[in-house]
Amino acid sequence: MDQNASGNNGISRTDDEKARHAKRLNLRELNATLESNENTKLDSSLKRHTALIKRIRQSLASDNRDQIIKDIDTLSLEKYVDELAGAVVEGVMRCKTEKDVWGAVEIISAIHRRFSKVFTPSLVANLTLAISAPSKASLASLSAEQKEKEDSARISKQRPTLRVCSELALVGIIRDAPERSGGEWIMKALKELLSNDPSLSSLPLLTTFLKAYARPFLGIGSPLHSKQISVDTEPGTLAGSQTNGPEHHFPPLANEQDELIEHDIRDRFKRMCEGYFDNVCKKLVIEHKRLQEQDKRNHEAYIRSGEIFEDRQQAYEKMTRSYEKLLASCQSLSELLYLPLPSLPTASQKSDSILISNSNQLNGDSEEVTVTGGKWEDEEERRFYEEIQDLKDFVPSSVLGVESTEVNGTDNKETDKERAEKEKEEVRKLEEELEKLNEGQVSEKKQEEQDEEDAPTPTPGTPKAGTPPLSPQLAPQGPSQLLTALLTRLPDCTNRALIDQAAIDFAFLNSKAARKRLVRFMSQIPRNRTDLLPHYSRLIATLNKYMPDIGTEIVATLDDEFRYLQRKKNVVKELAEARLRNIAFLSNLTKFHVVPGHVILHMFKVCLDDFSGTNVDNLALLMEGCGRFLLRSDETSERFGTMLELMKRKQSMQHFDQRQQLLLENAYYQCNPPERAPRQEKIRTPMELFIRHLIYDVLAKKTLDKVLKLLRKLDWEDETVKRALHKVFTKPWKIKYVNIPLLAMLTYDLQRYKPAFSIAVVDQVLEDIRRGLEQNLYSTNQRRLATIKYLGELYIYRLLSSSIVFDALWSIMTFGHPDGRPLPSQVVPLDMPDDFFRIRLVCVLLDTCGMCFDRGTQKKKLDNFLVFFQYYIFCKEPLPMDVDFMLTDSLEAIRPKLQMVKTLEQAASAVDDLFSTAYQGAVAEESGEDSDDEDERRDDDDRDEEDTEDSLEPDSPVDERAPSPEQEVVLSASNSLQEHLGPSEEEDADFAKELAKLVTDTSTESRKVDKKTALALWDSAVLPPVARKKRLDEEEHEVNGSAEPGTMAFTVITKRGNKQNTRAITVPAESPLAVHTRSAQLQDKVEQQHLKRLVLNYEQREEAEELKALEARNRAGAIKIRYVG
Repeated sequence: MDQNASGNNGISRTDDEKARHAKRLNLRELNATLESNENTKLDSSLKRHTALIKRIRQSLASDNRDQIIKDIDTLSLEKYVDELAGAVVEGVMRCKTEKDVWGAVEIISAIHRRFSKVFTPSLVANLTLAISAPSKASLASLSAEQKEKEDSARISKQRPTLRVCSELALVGIIRDAPERSGGEWIMKALKELLSNDPSLSSLPLLTTFLKAYARPFLGIGSPLHSKQISVDTEPGTLAGSQTNGPEHHFPPLANEQDELIEHDIRDRFKRMCEGYFDNVCKKLVIEHKRLQEQDKRNHEAYIRSGEIFEDRQQAYEKMTRSYEKLLASCQSLSELLYLPLPSLPTASQKSDSILISNSNQLNGDSEEVTVTGGKWEDEEERRFYEEIQDLKDFVPSSVLGVESTEVNGTDNKETDKERAEKEKEEVRKLEEELEKLNEGQVSEKKQEEQDEEDAPTPTPGTPKAGTPPLSPQLAPQGPSQLLTALLTRLPDCTNRALIDQAAIDFAFLNSKAARKRLVRFMSQIPRNRTDLLPHYSRLIATLNKYMPDIGTEIVATLDDEFRYLQRKKNVVKELAEARLRNIAFLSNLTKFHVVPGHVILHMFKVCLDDFSGTNVDNLALLMEGCGRFLLRSDETSERFGTMLELMKRKQSMQHFDQRQQLLLENAYYQCNPPERAPRQEKIRTPMELFIRHLIYDVLAKKTLDKVLKLLRKLDWEDETVKRALHKVFTKPWKIKYVNIPLLAMLTYDLQRYKPAFSIAVVDQVLEDIRRGLEQNLYSTNQRRLATIKYLGELYIYRLLSSSIVFDALWSIMTFGHPDGRPLPSQVVPLDMPDDFFRIRLVCVLLDTCGMCFDRGTQKKKLDNFLVFFQYYIFCKEPLPMDVDFMLTDSLEAIRPKLQMVKTLEQAASAVDDLFSTAYQGAVAEESGEDSDDEDERRDDDDRDEEDTEDSLEPDSPVDERAPSPEQEVVLSASNSLQEHLGPSEEEDADFAKELAKLVTDTSTESRKVDKKTALALWDSAVLPPVARKKRLDEEEHEVNGSAEPGTMAFTVITKRGNKQNTRAITVPAESPLAVHTRSAQLQDKVEQQHLKRLVLNYEQREEAEELKALEARNRAGAIKIRYVG
């Protein structure tokens, strides 16, 4: 079945290809016969020409083909040929299907037959620009993402354009010569497009071209899906395989005379595609290796730190996507060209783990320490030391002298043999030294080499005086001037690009004299410019491949300087910078493989033999500079590991000062870090992860309501969920510091639905504060600050009372001190005199909620605490500057006018006065403090609601809300006889005093109100006329029976500023206030009746006396009148 299906598929493909070939052949013959006779009756109207150009520009799809061809045949078009050429290119870019492409070819052919000399050259020029590669200058300023978007947009436009150009080359519109097809034009266009594309973004265009036009341009048929490519196929044998293997291509469609593309063009096209495929395959292998190396480094990073950082993960994903895209393109090309894919290497299983025996045990049973990781600490360092450019790619071989290096092959072999013998000798000496150490026969030896003493003593190089700058009139012309300019520029080459360019520039100036000048320059680097050593080492390593005498002479110079410094080891300070520069230069050259391994190991051995003084610093610098590299290189791993073991043993047997001990330990662990197990990630349930995500990631001001709704939807009956929520809400140090108020607000919102949960949160916070005071660990200071901040926010959102806050403040001051009283310079383990952290805690709590204690008993409590707080500060040592500033800012925020005490005696006397006053009035003042606090805060809410309701009235102010309003409340009742009713005189006096505070304005004198003044104020409290009328109406309403039974109505006066407002409240009739008020009202009523009778009797007496006086006057007159009342 499969064979029959594939056979039928091949036959259908052959038929389709034959049909397309016939259509192209017919259209080609038609295009060869140009229309020379112009019809004089053609339409030349501007409107129809404009409509045609617009239609062509919009699309050349098959739907518009008939109408466009009809317009082309009926319109003159002579004046619009150039516009037609531009419009055709734009319309071609909008073709999508094969029908659209063929319709565009027919339209272009129709125009070509009429205007072949004017239209066709302009069209070809526009098409050349359309399928050309973008300029490098335009892409240089774009970012990677912008380049990717630009490439995708360009390819989408160039794909239909390339197909139309290919068809035009087949039908005879695009030609290389009058009697030739346009195959070479297409080949050159594709070659230019692909050669100027280092990122391979134009590779899909080649795939599209080969799928549709491999048969006419290359002589290759489109592959079947079941096609299998032989691995034995060699590149370059494509033509032979096509002619010898009939299953690799379609049968010949026509004779050679009927082929649309010439045979030589087809062969050149094949070779070009094969060569490009080879280059793409090389790129694929390189990317595959890079991907494997990156995967290996990610694995090592995961082993080291237990996680892979986000930037590394994103880089790996981006590299994977580009590799998969390249692999898919290579597979498509392999199927289309019948070439095998390259064999991709598998991941190497070699481990970089190195075993070094632990030197702390001298009994022979040393443990092996496994060290993981590569030679380099990160990818950037690896690229710097390993990816060195090859000068042969930039400089001609004749300049580099590559031919002469082949002649010296025998000399290199002899030097390799000598080097191997030296390495064996070094290993033998090290083994003997270790045996002596194990037997306990270690003795200090002083080795003095006579030949070195007899030799002339080289002095450490001093920096050469800089050459004077060249004048702008005299530019450097000869090699010597160019070399001088290059050496002057070297100190500014502080990155890879600049130093690599300097190496190329020096290669063009290569000569024996130039190399000597470079070596002399490198030996005279300023001692304070050690930052240049890695870059200079890279320059030497780049040149050393083709100029080995540079590396040899520089290593010899550094070796001589090292020996000189060894002889001058008693000169410590003067030569310290020279030693640092010498060791750093040697270490960097070692990592570039310029310094042979046995040379650097010999230097290490020399320092180890005299393991004292400056050699300790030299060993530390060597281990820090190239120890990791030597320990992880296959050539030096074993010997350097043995040397490290020897060094550790000598270190344990000798005495070093603390500085040298730290130097050696840090250097050792830098080149051979201890094994560290991967961090175990805590396993959490999905629900716990979701809760943590809500609180730690999502919680913000804008998302507070959303988080609250999601938390309420959780299963609060599940103990696991409750435990997870409790952990998150009681660990405020795990969220951002600015989000702690949001966490407290969330706790307050949950209190309405889960009050037990909020209580548990508050209890745990108080317990954490107490635990912090008991432990006083420096490592927990940050979480203690977050916890105390959380406590203040919980108070602001009414989850605890002020007494708890003051208890926390006093506990911070007194916990751990004998009898709860800190003393000056008293040593307490939990609160040392030089420990100022408790002051920070108090400042954070006062900054959070101290502004709330600005009135009433809370203000008095805070004032008392601040008195003791100042005394506590004097018990400490002088405050550091940051703590002093923090304290000053906190006190200015809550008490701007606070007078700070100046001495310890003043603070102590103030504290004594405070305690004596507190002991005298503690019982009276603390009886209902907590409840008063909560009631006061609730009354504040009620008053805020009243203000909101009353703001709708015209007399009340709108949108006026004081920060801490004080409202006076007066009951409209008289209490002239209250000493005989209700409470006692003391309680009555206290009540009157507090009432006077509310009635009068808030001032310092308002607190000093005696009993008489309070009673007078009570008696003089009179309702305003509006409120009095309103009250009379309410009383009438109550008399009519509409009032609720068992209750009594009161009118409350509230005052804001200079305006008074009234409000009616209902009190149970059995309450003491109602009974007292009713009794007072009855007494007032009796008193009013009595006064009324007295007034009426007084009026009656006055009238009687007036009548008597009138009668007396009348009797004295002549006329006697009797007045009857």
